[in-house]
Amino acid sequence: MKMTEYVPGTPCWVDLGTTDLEGAKAFYGGLFGWSAQVAEDPAAGGYTTFLLNGEQVAGAMTTMSPEQPVAWSTYVAVSDADAAMTRAEGAGAKAIVPPMDVMDIGRMAMFADPTGAALGLWQPKTMKGAGLVNEPGALAWDELNTRDAEAAKAFYAAVFGWDAKTTPMGEGMEYTELKLNTRTVAGLMVMDDEHFPKETPPHWAVYFGVADCEASVAKVGELGGTIVVPTTPIPMGRFAVCQDPQGGFFSMFESSGASE
Repeated sequence: MKMTEYVPGTPCWVDLGTTDLEGAKAFYGGLFGWSAQVAEDPAAGGYTTFLLNGEQVAGAMTTMSPEQPVAWSTYVAVSDADAAMTRAEGAGAKAIVPPMDVMDIGRMAMFADPTGAALGLWQPKTMKGAGLVNEPGALAWDELNTRDAEAAKAFYAAVFGWDAKTTPMGEGMEYTELKLNTRTVAGLMVMDDEHFPKETPPHWAVYFGVADCEASVAKVGELGGTIVVPTTPIPMGRFAVCQDPQGGFFSMFESSGASE
């Protein structure tokens, strides 16, 4: 689905901080068919935009230091990054990157929510966000993995006005949909010790769409990635969790075509 605008409070962009930008280009290009476009402006520091069928779908940049973990970051569209950061800090967040202009394309900020998960804010100017979503090779879902669901629900309600709808999944597990004006915009999963290693920090997980999860999992292995959670059926389709060769975690989702 092509996108030209994002309602404030909707995840709109993801990017990868990596220690090996060329390696990331090769891996994700081979997996999803992405081409890479490096920003010409020296001020952009080599920021790379991944394209699929001519549409921007994600970004990547080299980490500021070798010690910085390789990770995907999610950004939520806002009408005013400064005001959103003020709300976030007032609700208990800690600023990671204070609001700053990104050339003429937008204004961004990043914080750690009260449960420890990092999230970005994006106030668009000329760059609205991903131009393609919910298709194979494009962003399909954003999900908060946290150990304190109630604190997270209260925080995101205060910052973005998200409502939470929690549904039992069986075996003592449950899943929470985060909604903006009745529209589901993200998910929330409680990190229990059975399914998440204790050392795994709270984080926003990024899911990319695929046409065939099993085939994509095989491709991850061929390209040097690691399978963390093998292809797993869920009511909406199938998913898998993987790690790229540089250590960045991401998930893949094959939709069954079912709707809410």
